[in-house]
Amino acid sequence: MEKGIQYLRELAVWEMVYYDPDNAQLPTDPDEDQLRKSNGEWRLTVDYRGLNEVTPPIAAVPDMLELQYELESKTAKCYTTSDIANVFFSIPLAAECRPQFAFTWRGVQYTWNRLPQGWKRSPTICHGLIQTALEQGEAPEHLQYIDDIIVWGNSAEEVSEKGKKIDQILLKFDFAIKRRKVKGPEQEIQLLGIKWQVGCRQIPMDVINKMAAMSPLTNKKKQKHS
Repeated sequence: MEKGIQYLRELAVWEMVYYDPDNAQLPTDPDEDQLRKSNGEWRLTVDYRGLNEVTPPIAAVPDMLELQYELESKTAKCYTTSDIANVFFSIPLAAECRPQFAFTWRGVQYTWNRLPQGWKRSPTICHGLIQTALEQGEAPEHLQYIDDIIVWGNSAEEVSEKGKKIDQILLKFDFAIKRRKVKGPEQEIQLLGIKWQVGCRQIPMDVINKMAAMSPLTNKKKQKHS
Protein backbone atom coordinates (compact mmCIF):
# COMPACT_ATOMS: atom_id res chain seq x y z
CA MET A 1 0.00 0.00 0.00
CA GLU A 2 2.74 2.46 0.97
CA LYS A 3 4.65 1.73 -2.25
CA GLY A 4 1.50 2.37 -4.29
CA ILE A 5 0.91 5.70 -2.58
CA GLN A 6 4.52 6.77 -3.09
CA TYR A 7 4.39 5.75 -6.76
CA LEU A 8 1.25 7.79 -7.43
CA ARG A 9 2.68 10.79 -5.61
CA GLU A 10 5.81 10.62 -7.75
CA LEU A 11 3.60 10.63 -10.85
CA ALA A 12 1.80 13.72 -9.47
CA VAL A 13 -1.45 11.76 -9.58
CA TRP A 14 -2.01 12.34 -5.85
CA GLU A 15 -1.16 15.22 -3.57
CA MET A 16 -1.07 15.40 0.25
CA VAL A 17 -3.71 17.75 1.66
CA TYR A 18 -3.42 17.36 5.44
CA TYR A 19 -1.38 15.40 8.00
CA ASP A 20 -2.65 14.40 11.46
CA PRO A 21 0.28 12.92 13.46
CA ASP A 22 -2.06 11.68 16.23
CA ASN A 23 -3.70 9.26 13.79
CA ALA A 24 -0.65 8.31 11.74
CA GLN A 25 -0.67 4.70 12.94
CA LEU A 26 -4.36 3.98 12.46
CA PRO A 27 -5.23 0.81 10.49
CA THR A 28 -6.27 0.95 6.87
CA ASP A 29 -9.19 3.23 6.15
CA PRO A 30 -12.00 0.97 4.87
CA ASP A 31 -12.46 3.22 1.85
CA GLU A 32 -9.03 2.33 0.45
CA ASP A 33 -8.21 -1.05 -1.02
CA GLN A 34 -5.97 -2.85 -3.49
CA LEU A 35 -7.31 -4.98 -6.34
CA ARG A 36 -5.21 -7.56 -8.13
CA LYS A 37 -5.08 -7.06 -11.91
CA SER A 38 -5.09 -9.91 -14.43
CA ASN A 39 -1.30 -9.64 -14.82
CA GLY A 40 -0.75 -10.15 -11.08
CA GLU A 41 0.00 -6.51 -10.29
CA TRP A 42 -2.02 -4.52 -7.76
CA ARG A 43 -4.28 -1.56 -8.48
CA LEU A 44 -4.83 0.92 -5.66
CA THR A 45 -8.49 1.92 -5.49
CA VAL A 46 -10.81 4.15 -3.48
CA ASP A 47 -14.43 3.25 -2.72
CA TYR A 48 -16.43 6.14 -4.19
CA ARG A 49 -19.88 4.57 -3.84
CA GLY A 50 -20.97 7.33 -1.47
CA LEU A 51 -19.83 10.05 -3.88
CA ASN A 52 -21.40 8.23 -6.82
CA GLU A 53 -24.79 8.18 -5.09
CA VAL A 54 -24.90 11.99 -4.98
CA THR A 55 -23.30 12.56 -8.41
CA PRO A 56 -25.90 13.34 -11.12
CA PRO A 57 -25.65 10.90 -14.04
CA ILE A 58 -24.44 11.93 -17.47
CA ALA A 59 -24.55 10.13 -20.82
CA ALA A 60 -23.08 6.65 -20.67
CA VAL A 61 -20.26 5.27 -22.81
CA PRO A 62 -21.29 3.40 -26.00
CA ASP A 63 -22.95 0.03 -25.56
CA MET A 64 -20.42 -2.79 -26.08
CA LEU A 65 -22.97 -5.01 -27.81
CA GLU A 66 -23.76 -2.30 -30.37
CA LEU A 67 -20.05 -1.84 -31.05
CA GLN A 68 -19.72 -5.58 -31.61
CA TYR A 69 -22.60 -5.55 -34.08
CA GLU A 70 -21.04 -2.61 -35.93
CA LEU A 71 -17.62 -4.25 -36.11
CA GLU A 72 -19.25 -7.46 -37.29
CA SER A 73 -20.75 -5.54 -40.23
CA LYS A 74 -17.32 -4.41 -41.47
CA THR A 75 -15.56 -6.33 -44.22
CA ALA A 76 -12.05 -6.88 -42.93
CA LYS A 77 -9.10 -9.22 -43.28
CA CYS A 78 -6.80 -7.55 -40.76
CA TYR A 79 -7.16 -5.64 -37.49
CA THR A 80 -5.05 -3.46 -35.21
CA THR A 81 -5.92 -2.29 -31.71
CA SER A 82 -4.47 0.57 -29.65
CA ASP A 83 -4.43 0.87 -25.88
CA ILE A 84 -3.71 4.05 -23.91
CA ALA A 85 -1.47 3.71 -20.85
CA ASN A 86 -2.91 4.89 -17.50
CA VAL A 87 -5.61 6.69 -19.40
CA PHE A 88 -7.47 8.23 -16.44
CA PHE A 89 -4.17 9.51 -15.05
CA SER A 90 -3.60 11.30 -18.38
CA ILE A 91 -6.53 13.61 -17.65
CA PRO A 92 -5.86 16.46 -15.17
CA LEU A 93 -8.49 17.53 -12.64
CA ALA A 94 -9.27 21.21 -12.18
CA ALA A 95 -8.24 22.43 -8.71
CA GLU A 96 -11.83 23.23 -7.74
CA CYS A 97 -12.89 19.62 -8.47
CA ARG A 98 -10.27 17.92 -6.29
CA PRO A 99 -11.71 18.32 -2.74
CA GLN A 100 -14.65 15.96 -3.41
CA PHE A 101 -12.21 13.08 -4.04
CA ALA A 102 -10.18 13.52 -0.83
CA PHE A 103 -9.59 10.49 1.44
CA THR A 104 -7.43 9.65 4.46
CA TRP A 105 -4.74 7.01 4.91
CA ARG A 106 -2.97 6.71 8.30
CA GLY A 107 -3.49 10.29 9.34
CA VAL A 108 -2.64 11.76 5.93
CA GLN A 109 -5.34 13.21 3.71
CA TYR A 110 -4.79 12.90 -0.03
CA THR A 111 -6.71 13.90 -3.10
CA TRP A 112 -6.37 13.25 -6.81
CA ASN A 113 -4.75 15.61 -9.32
CA ARG A 114 -5.93 13.35 -12.15
CA LEU A 115 -9.22 11.70 -13.05
CA PRO A 116 -9.79 8.96 -10.43
CA GLN A 117 -10.86 5.40 -11.01
CA GLY A 118 -14.10 4.36 -9.33
CA TRP A 119 -15.97 7.62 -9.93
CA LYS A 120 -19.08 7.07 -12.04
CA ARG A 121 -18.32 9.89 -14.49
CA SER A 122 -14.70 8.96 -15.19
CA PRO A 123 -15.33 6.48 -18.06
CA THR A 124 -17.69 8.87 -19.86
CA ILE A 125 -15.36 11.86 -19.50
CA CYS A 126 -12.41 9.76 -20.65
CA HIS A 127 -14.28 8.36 -23.67
CA GLY A 128 -15.45 11.83 -24.71
CA LEU A 129 -11.98 13.40 -24.55
CA ILE A 130 -10.43 10.61 -26.62
CA GLN A 131 -13.29 10.77 -29.10
CA THR A 132 -12.81 14.53 -29.48
CA ALA A 133 -9.06 14.11 -29.99
CA LEU A 134 -9.60 11.52 -32.72
CA GLU A 135 -12.22 13.66 -34.44
CA GLN A 136 -10.03 16.77 -34.38
CA GLY A 137 -7.09 14.75 -35.65
CA GLU A 138 -9.20 13.38 -38.53
CA ALA A 139 -8.55 9.79 -37.53
CA PRO A 140 -9.27 7.01 -40.04
CA GLU A 141 -12.42 4.92 -39.59
CA HIS A 142 -12.32 3.16 -36.23
CA LEU A 143 -14.39 1.99 -33.29
CA GLN A 144 -13.72 3.16 -29.75
CA TYR A 145 -14.76 1.96 -26.30
CA ILE A 146 -13.22 4.30 -23.73
CA ASP A 147 -9.47 3.69 -24.29
CA ASP A 148 -9.79 0.59 -26.50
CA ILE A 149 -9.57 1.48 -30.20
CA ILE A 150 -9.67 -0.81 -33.23
CA VAL A 151 -9.09 -0.23 -36.95
CA TRP A 152 -9.51 -2.71 -39.79
CA GLY A 153 -8.78 -3.17 -43.47
CA ASN A 154 -8.02 -5.62 -46.26
CA SER A 155 -4.23 -5.71 -45.91
CA ALA A 156 -1.61 -5.55 -43.18
CA GLU A 157 -0.09 -2.43 -44.77
CA GLU A 158 -3.42 -0.58 -44.82
CA VAL A 159 -4.21 -1.46 -41.22
CA SER A 160 -0.70 -0.65 -40.02
CA GLU A 161 -0.91 2.85 -41.50
CA LYS A 162 -4.31 3.43 -39.88
CA GLY A 163 -2.99 2.26 -36.52
CA LYS A 164 0.03 4.54 -36.75
CA LYS A 165 -2.22 7.48 -37.58
CA ILE A 166 -4.39 6.78 -34.53
CA ASP A 167 -1.33 6.57 -32.28
CA GLN A 168 0.13 9.81 -33.67
CA ILE A 169 -3.10 11.66 -32.93
CA LEU A 170 -3.29 10.32 -29.39
CA LEU A 171 0.34 11.22 -28.71
CA LYS A 172 -0.28 14.72 -30.05
CA PHE A 173 -3.04 15.13 -27.46
CA ASP A 174 -0.72 13.97 -24.64
CA PHE A 175 -2.02 10.42 -24.31
CA ALA A 176 0.63 7.73 -23.85
CA ILE A 177 0.38 4.50 -25.86
CA LYS A 178 0.82 1.19 -24.04
CA ARG A 179 3.07 -0.44 -26.66
CA ARG A 180 2.97 -3.94 -25.18
CA LYS A 181 -0.82 -3.95 -25.55
CA VAL A 182 -0.89 -2.71 -29.15
CA LYS A 183 -1.97 -5.69 -31.26
CA GLY A 184 -1.72 -6.21 -34.99
CA PRO A 185 -1.90 -5.99 -37.80
CA GLU A 186 -3.30 -9.50 -37.45
CA GLN A 187 -5.99 -11.57 -39.11
CA GLU A 188 -7.27 -12.62 -35.70
CA ILE A 189 -7.45 -10.23 -32.77
CA GLN A 190 -9.15 -9.90 -29.40
CA LEU A 191 -11.09 -6.82 -28.30
CA LEU A 192 -13.35 -6.39 -25.26
CA GLY A 193 -13.19 -10.08 -24.49
CA ILE A 194 -14.26 -11.15 -28.00
CA LYS A 195 -12.04 -12.76 -30.65
CA TRP A 196 -12.45 -11.32 -34.16
CA GLN A 197 -11.53 -12.90 -37.49
CA VAL A 198 -12.74 -11.75 -40.93
CA GLY A 199 -15.71 -9.90 -39.44
CA CYS A 200 -16.80 -12.88 -37.36
CA ARG A 201 -16.74 -12.97 -33.58
CA GLN A 202 -16.30 -15.81 -31.17
CA ILE A 203 -15.77 -16.23 -27.44
CA PRO A 204 -12.13 -17.14 -26.66
CA MET A 205 -11.61 -20.69 -25.40
CA ASP A 206 -10.05 -19.54 -22.12
CA VAL A 207 -13.23 -17.59 -21.35
CA ILE A 208 -15.36 -20.64 -22.18
CA ASN A 209 -13.22 -22.79 -19.89
CA LYS A 210 -13.56 -20.31 -17.03
CA MET A 211 -17.33 -20.21 -17.46
CA ALA A 212 -17.51 -24.01 -17.55
CA ALA A 213 -15.52 -24.22 -14.32
CA MET A 214 -17.87 -21.88 -12.45
CA SER A 215 -20.23 -23.33 -9.88
CA PRO A 216 -23.85 -23.47 -11.09
CA LEU A 217 -26.19 -20.77 -9.81
CA THR A 218 -28.66 -21.83 -7.15
CA ASN A 219 -32.11 -20.50 -6.39
CA LYS A 220 -32.12 -19.44 -2.73
CA LYS A 221 -35.92 -19.38 -2.59
CA LYS A 222 -36.13 -23.00 -3.76
CA GLN A 223 -33.47 -24.01 -1.24
CA LYS A 224 -35.37 -22.29 1.55
CA HIS A 225 -38.63 -24.13 0.82
CA SER A 226 -37.13 -27.54 0.03
